[in-house]
Amino acid sequence: MSNRFHGATRRWLPAVALLILSAQAMGNTLNQNVSWTVDRAGTSAKYRVVAYGDSIYAGYNGSISNAARYSAPTVDSEYLSALWNADVENIRRAKSGAVASDVYQNKIVADRSYMQDASTRVVTFEMCGNDGLQARSAFKSQTGTCDYSALNNAVNTCKSYVAQSMDYINANAHANTRLKIIANLYYPGYNADNVQSSCRDATTGATVNLRDRFLPALVTMNYWMCDYARQKGFKCADSFAQYMGADYDSNGDGQVDSDALRYVTGESEASYVTRITTTLRPTLRDANTHFASSSSSYDYIQSDDVHPTYTGGTVSAGLFGGSTGSGAPRYTSFSGGKSPIWNNFGHERMGWSLSTYSPPTP
Repeated sequence: MSNRFHGATRRWLPAVALLILSAQAMGNTLNQNVSWTVDRAGTSAKYRVVAYGDSIYAGYNGSISNAARYSAPTVDSEYLSALWNADVENIRRAKSGAVASDVYQNKIVADRSYMQDASTRVVTFEMCGNDGLQARSAFKSQTGTCDYSALNNAVNTCKSYVAQSMDYINANAHANTRLKIIANLYYPGYNADNVQSSCRDATTGATVNLRDRFLPALVTMNYWMCDYARQKGFKCADSFAQYMGADYDSNGDGQVDSDALRYVTGESEASYVTRITTTLRPTLRDANTHFASSSSSYDYIQSDDVHPTYTGGTVSAGLFGGSTGSGAPRYTSFSGGKSPIWNNFGHERMGWSLSTYSPPTP
């Protein structure tokens, strides 16, 4: 190698290091845009699924350069490809670390052209997870008298941007769009939050259980996601129910836990919050151990205790740009509407949940 090359290398490596450090320092606001087409053999028609969101839809896996190939919206696209006997292009416009306002302004609004294409059949989004995580982190660090305003603000901000997002999608998605759907929030760190705060409640003078404080806030966000969906012509894929409840009847009430936890169309906020935080609370389980039966379980959460587990490899997405690719579906048909791994990984479960609302024809 020439000295000139060595000099260029020395200059280039610090630049890369600086980029990486800058991406980490930006807090977690990392664009992770991906286009993946499920290329079904013997088909010519191609339809589009557009997904907007944060690190969940991005398929974040801790890397600044790649993400899960089969995050939930791409899993859903496989189901749609089989149902419609067509190629399905999944476009994920996602930003890891983005709060709800960022997803709305810099993805849904700024990237509206993707859902305005005539091939669009499904538009889906998720948001608010980072609003909750940031409020949770701030609360955990409090000492002295507990201040609950950040949690309350996160709930109100979430409500506002969910409603604005639905209105904007309704106004901008192509007329050919057959389905608009939101995925609500599961509770990452459910077991880890079962500890006392460092701050003390102003009224009782006692510390508070973090999970007791955070659960009602998250559940309230989820209520409004699903109820706004009802009001505004969307469907609501209930990730909370799918992740936090077992796939069998653990309390003998005659219902599978994951079904019993689902939002009921038209119920009041008070009814929903009470049902989840009190009546059915004994059935809630940390999604690191999702029970498929009383004797078998799967881990839905990665080691960071935040992001869903996945299978099927990765694609380029992140600091050095997104990627476009295609591949044959992993499964060409689905017995009973479920893949063989529908409940084995977090992203597979969320993708299946989205698919349950699929229109029968494109």
